[in-house]
Amino acid sequence: MRHDTLHLWLLTEPTSPRYVGPLRLVDAGKGVSLQYVTEWLTHGIPLSEDLPLVDIEQLPRWKGMAAGAVDDARPDRWGERVIQYIDKPARLSIMEYLYCAGDDRFGALGVSTSADAYAPHPKNPLPRLAQAQALAEVVHKVSAKEPVTEIERTLIAAGGSFGGAKPKALIEIDGEQWVIKFFNNEPVDVPLIEHASMTLAAKAGITVAPTRVVPLAGENALAVRRYDRQGTSRIHCISAGTALRAETIAGQEPTLGYPSLAQLLRRAGVADGDANLLDMQELFRRMVFNILIDNTDDHEKNHALMVVAPTQQGKYRLAPAYDVLPTNSGQGSQEFIVGTDQRDSTLANAMSQCALFGYTPAQAAAQVLRVIDVVNGWREHFAACGVTQGDLASLAERIDGDPLLSQRRSFSAAQPLAPRRAARGGGAFRR
Repeated sequence: MRHDTLHLWLLTEPTSPRYVGPLRLVDAGKGVSLQYVTEWLTHGIPLSEDLPLVDIEQLPRWKGMAAGAVDDARPDRWGERVIQYIDKPARLSIMEYLYCAGDDRFGALGVSTSADAYAPHPKNPLPRLAQAQALAEVVHKVSAKEPVTEIERTLIAAGGSFGGAKPKALIEIDGEQWVIKFFNNEPVDVPLIEHASMTLAAKAGITVAPTRVVPLAGENALAVRRYDRQGTSRIHCISAGTALRAETIAGQEPTLGYPSLAQLLRRAGVADGDANLLDMQELFRRMVFNILIDNTDDHEKNHALMVVAPTQQGKYRLAPAYDVLPTNSGQGSQEFIVGTDQRDSTLANAMSQCALFGYTPAQAAAQVLRVIDVVNGWREHFAACGVTQGDLASLAERIDGDPLLSQRRSFSAAQPLAPRRAARGGGAFRR
């Protein structure tokens, strides 16, 4: 199975797929281009801001990627691993990964072998909640590179190539699609801790993807309801990395951070009813929350935008938060830029550019205090969610360690914060 040309479709209404244009393997097989067809140029929208409606072959602007929003349609490390293990393509290029990801990928883009009809890589129906235990066992086998039976192969092939770095799959619960994330031999119960973290974030005024714990034999899994699905419809989504790269001159290093994303929302967010301002301000709370619970894995693919106004050439809304939990690293720096001190995990750094989030210093300080009040109750909330005393003690070394606890205790709305460098340290687990 080798594909040098495939075809991109938009599936916002899966019963009426819309042909976007051909995808071609370029850059010696290391990238994928897109060219809009005439019908799309007349009636479509730019799939991302670096894919304008022009009649040219649009090449990827960075090496080893697909063009613009197309890059978000391919799987990440875990999905690639499942494709290698289950589909065994003759060639491992971006094109094969795009095709083998199948019909249930992130967002609303689909990849087909035909330009005349949407013909994706065939998949079986998604497993149901009752099959979660069997699915977990197959996932663990794939992680360990152990042989699987044909029945097991069928089970994991249905939704196992969904994006992400850690073991996960798609599962159907009450007629809706959920992402189910499995325990991965971490020293703490990561699925349960992620559920506790997400529900704690909701208390801080953060919109989160709904989660539920799925008990399995000897461990837990976490189910996260997909935010890019609405009934039978699909929502076109792009990662923050794709959106921010689209603003950057090709080949230059993009500025991947919270302030830049806030400014993108100011410019290209849905303005009806100040929705873009509300998204900017919620992004500020997310940043502060991630700092205070030691979630330092807040990279460009752990933030997403929903394209919700196609008649306005694609306006953005901030997608619900996901992958929110302590990394338990104590490294003192975020993956996403925070403020003038770059990635330093400090409230002073968070406050340093609060105006870019639509807040005055006083308003921003009030939001920091709001998040602090919620995070101060993290231990009780986690315990109520079933997190064990041993895991609480491990997390407390970071969340209630001096670099973070001292910031929670010393923050004052009346006194400006002086920048301080957070202490660095090792971690008990990393995602």
